[in-house]
Amino acid sequence: MRHRQIYEVPTDKRIIIKLPQTFNNKKKILVILDDSVDIQTQKLEQLRKAPNDPLFMTDMKEVEKDFSSIDSETL
Repeated sequence: MRHRQIYEVPTDKRIIIKLPQTFNNKKKILVILDDSVDIQTQKLEQLRKAPNDPLFMTDMKEVEKDFSSIDSETL
């Protein structure tokens, strides 16, 4: 049986996990800590800021310029 739950990390860095009823008769469980949710959140925040980043916009214009001739070609 698997149970997945995402928790906010409090300032004291302690998390109390209340197990679901389906785990009542279990003697051992495996707990895995994974910060990928936090990393994904950081990446999404960077993407939200990208349109206001002059360097990013310059790079995008360069890519657009590089592909403009290809876009106008017919197959």
